[in-house]
Amino acid sequence: MSAHVNTLLDRMAEALHQQPALQRGEPALVGIHTGGVWVAQRLQQRLGLETPLGQLDISFYRDDFSRIGVHPEVKPSSIPFTVEDRPIILVDDVLFTGRTIRAAMNEIFDYGRPASITLAVLVERAGRELPIQAQVVGEHLELAPKQRVKLRGPDPLRLEIMQLEGNR
Repeated sequence: MSAHVNTLLDRMAEALHQQPALQRGEPALVGIHTGGVWVAQRLQQRLGLETPLGQLDISFYRDDFSRIGVHPEVKPSSIPFTVEDRPIILVDDVLFTGRTIRAAMNEIFDYGRPASITLAVLVERAGRELPIQAQVVGEHLELAPKQRVKLRGPDPLRLEIMQLEGNR
C-alpha cells in the first residue's frame, strides 16, 4: 500500500501548487507529529521548498488532555522560521474530529500571526466535531464507526485500517 501513499502525495503536491499560499510570500510547511511530519517531509521534497520544515507536538494543546493524559513521548515542537506574515501549510496524516488541527493552530499562533494557514491532509474521514476543513486532501475515506485509519512509517509510508474493539 506504500505505492498508494505515493500516489496520494503526488496528488497533494499537485493540488498545493494550485493553492494561493504557494503563489505569494515564502510558504513554509509545518507537520504535526508524527504522521503529519512524515507527510510534510515528502511534500517538501515534491514542492522543492527551501524553508526548513516546522514540526509540532500538540500534546499540551489538546482539549482532551485530561481524558487521555500525557503521551509518554512528548516531543519538542520546532518552528525554525519566522511565522509572522508567512503563508503556512499545516500538514497532518488523518483529519477526523478536527481537534488535532485546532490544537496545532493554537500552537502556531503562539509563534506569531501567519499570513494564512492552508490545511493539507493525507486522509480525510467523516466524524468532524469542529468546523475544520482541509483545502488539500489526498483521499476521502468512508469508514465504519469502529474503524480507524493509521499511517505507518516512516519508510515506507503505508495506510492501515484498524477495527476497534469495545466502547472506544
